[in-house]
Amino acid sequence: MLPGNSKDYVQAGTRALKGNFKMRLTQLNGLLAFVTVAERRGFSAAARTLGVSPSALSQAIRNLEARVGVTLLVRTTRSVSLTEAGERLLARSSPSLKEALAAVEEASGASDAVVGRLRLTVPRIAVPLIIEPVLPVLRQRHPQLAIEISVDDRFVDIMAEGHDAGIRLSEAVERDMVVVRISPPFRFVVVGAPSYLKARGRPVVPKDLLGHECIGYRAATSGTLYQWEFERRGRESQVAVRGSLVCNDAELMGRAAVAGLGLAYVSEQVVAEDIEAGRLEVVLEDYAPEVPGLFLYFPSRAQKLPKLRALIDAVRSLSASSSRL
Repeated sequence: MLPGNSKDYVQAGTRALKGNFKMRLTQLNGLLAFVTVAERRGFSAAARTLGVSPSALSQAIRNLEARVGVTLLVRTTRSVSLTEAGERLLARSSPSLKEALAAVEEASGASDAVVGRLRLTVPRIAVPLIIEPVLPVLRQRHPQLAIEISVDDRFVDIMAEGHDAGIRLSEAVERDMVVVRISPPFRFVVVGAPSYLKARGRPVVPKDLLGHECIGYRAATSGTLYQWEFERRGRESQVAVRGSLVCNDAELMGRAAVAGLGLAYVSEQVVAEDIEAGRLEVVLEDYAPEVPGLFLYFPSRAQKLPKLRALIDAVRSLSASSSRL
């Protein structure tokens, strides 16, 4: 039996437990804020991810730094960088924090309710082919699901950048991911306007492109100019084309080709309407390479989440109705 007034001891213990819980909860909130800002390299992007204001996020990190007694982030007007202490904290805390959040999300998804936020990273090519037709279906079926889409042609580490899933060509998918096909194979073709081809002639073999005005593509990940790839009878080749126009958007390349500004190398679907209407013509068709298609990828532990199953179901239902897969 407890000495003295046992009721006083219970009340004191309860107050201590509440205080300790509140302190630990505040620390976890600050840690989540820190990891998100560190990985997004900015307060604005992190605030959008967490659904809070940048000022609230900044205050949470200041409180965390005050508790640990060291500076974790170096802030400038344009960027955020980590101190050595911040790098150590990020390395130790980020994996465990993500595991905990994933576990909570899986538990909350056990009821099969499609709720929460679905964060996707997709290349530009996937926007007209996949995202535009799928979004209305998802919104109609699951009005409680919030959707956030980042359009980015660079290779993205979805775990590090806080995405639930990504869409990429097969060669850009990390090997430890679950992969689901969401498009049929398609070709990359070289196209030009009839006016351009009449004035400059038609290339017969890929090396002929060196004598043509070619609309270049600068890779988002490496920053290098993309070398056009070709394949014929199992033999692959590349051509480092030249031209006075360079961009990083396939639709813009197609429109520039329609305007007669040069030859463009794009996926066939992007310019299908222009080809059918006669605004563009395909050249070097015998050398056009085929790629396996677009694929949805995500961590294996996330495959049971209702929001991902909802996305896959929506894509497959559209594919079945249009007989594209």
